[in-house]
Amino acid sequence: MGRLDHKVAIITGGARGQGAEEGRLFAAEGATVVLADVLDDIGRRTADEIQGARYLHLDVRSEADWQATVDSIVEHYGRVDVLVNNAGIDLAKRFEQTTLEEWERVVAINQTGVFLGMRTVARAMLAANRGGSIINISSVAGMEGVKGRAAYGSTKWAVRGMTKTGAIEWGDRGIRVNSIHPGIIETPMTAGLRAFTDADVRARTERTIPLGRVGQPIDIANMALFLASDESSYCTGQEFVVDGGIHH
Repeated sequence: MGRLDHKVAIITGGARGQGAEEGRLFAAEGATVVLADVLDDIGRRTADEIQGARYLHLDVRSEADWQATVDSIVEHYGRVDVLVNNAGIDLAKRFEQTTLEEWERVVAINQTGVFLGMRTVARAMLAANRGGSIINISSVAGMEGVKGRAAYGSTKWAVRGMTKTGAIEWGDRGIRVNSIHPGIIETPMTAGLRAFTDADVRARTERTIPLGRVGQPIDIANMALFLASDESSYCTGQEFVVDGGIHH
């Protein structure tokens, strides 16, 4: 039997990268998977490649989109057991050069999107009275300051804080909330970084990582699987750093 048999999971940013890898792994472990994204064509193709998976359009900034998505899942499957708040964007820009428009866009997707997802799914979980697992993808930039990531890092710290609040408020109803803090992971979102476009930079980067390699989406998916499963039933309000050992 799979570790997620009979569980219904929604994964935001599920069209590609970490979200798609989480979807593939969750389905292989028995979950009913719903991938949600704004990249509709890619998302549908990804869902078609995963047995039993479904794709739904979701702009995580939209309260109405969130409600429609959760309502649709509950109507079709009766409940939501797992939420992975994976959708996010990066912004590599120095603090003093960041415009208000750029700041607000990063906050809307990375922070408000997680808030709306947590709140909407928690309401459905509370109504079903079955408990559940909410997994928020933060970053190592939510564990320390990172040069050139004022907006991005701020949202990832906020995700860490929302995780702890949700864990405290919903723990007595069986809803667990944890955050994952990836290090440098090779995904479409990070493809433009010099660590992936310049072989010499990549080699130098990997020399700074105790495990000697950059991360892959499966590394994050494996941690998400643990947190989605009953194997982590006594874990809530915690940060799980997946970075090859840089933070130790």
